[in-house]
Amino acid sequence: MGYAPPGTNPLELIALAQEAERLGYDSAWAAEAWGTDVVTVLSWLAATTSTIKVGSAIMQIPGRTPANTAMTAATLDLLSGGRFLLGLGTSGPQVVEGWHGQPWGKPLTKTREYVEIVRAALRREAVEFHGDQYDVPYAGPDATGLGKPLKLMMRPLRESIPIYLAALSPKNVRLAFEIADGWMPIFFSPERAREAFGYEPRDGFDIAPTVHVVVSDDVEAARDFLRPMLALYVGGMGARGANFYNAVVRRYGYDAEAERIQELYLEGKQREAIAAVPDALIDEVALVGPPERIRDRLDAWRDADVTTLLVGTPDVNALRTLAELAL
Repeated sequence: MGYAPPGTNPLELIALAQEAERLGYDSAWAAEAWGTDVVTVLSWLAATTSTIKVGSAIMQIPGRTPANTAMTAATLDLLSGGRFLLGLGTSGPQVVEGWHGQPWGKPLTKTREYVEIVRAALRREAVEFHGDQYDVPYAGPDATGLGKPLKLMMRPLRESIPIYLAALSPKNVRLAFEIADGWMPIFFSPERAREAFGYEPRDGFDIAPTVHVVVSDDVEAARDFLRPMLALYVGGMGARGANFYNAVVRRYGYDAEAERIQELYLEGKQREAIAAVPDALIDEVALVGPPERIRDRLDAWRDADVTTLLVGTPDVNALRTLAELAL
């Protein structure tokens, strides 16, 4: 589902997810950046569906304390009848510092500590954690001394809610395989991802990439639909040297292309940056073209040990086509 683009209403995404439930999809995932938040959308979705799982992709770590995230996860899981999936991610430094007003700091350490606290809270343990990034109860020099370890008042429906991590660097991916139940990559190359990120699949671990889908008899038109989004992420989503999406594309072997797209985008030449997105990259990380072309390409994801394929599309026809091909 992503997040609602500017000028749109999340109800459009809700309707799409409701159709996905009717088609037999397993889960629907909402996102947040600095617009519509993920929790409100998932609450509304859970209230208007009955079987489809509802997941956050992602709930931003700098936007909530670990204890608050545990409360939210337990509440959503209870209200939905055990259908909630907790996807977490740090976001990037521009959002962390520019929107949430938090230091970028040590994202790997922060994620590890965050997940540990969330899991402890969901187990209804008295939360006491004194780490590098989190101090609970707070015991800093300006503390009142009145804080004491608390445990979740409510009784969660499940003491262990599946946790997914959005990870784009090899170190982050290895952390996901170590401490989480699943990994949510974006721009996943089934042919090159394992070598690029250095992971080995493990039993019970869910590899769940978001794969953008455009169904059209005109393959070039389908590619053109995705070029602006790829150009934005590869070229403009972050500063030079701090664009994780650009780094992913470089790991796939598109070093010169990634450099060119970013150079054009940051110079304000967005149209040229969009035109510079190579066909091969789109074909590698997305599903584009007529149904039979998409059907043939699906095998690449199966062969790459992908266990859940998240269909990224605003188009109900694409949703229905993938249901016919894969469900």
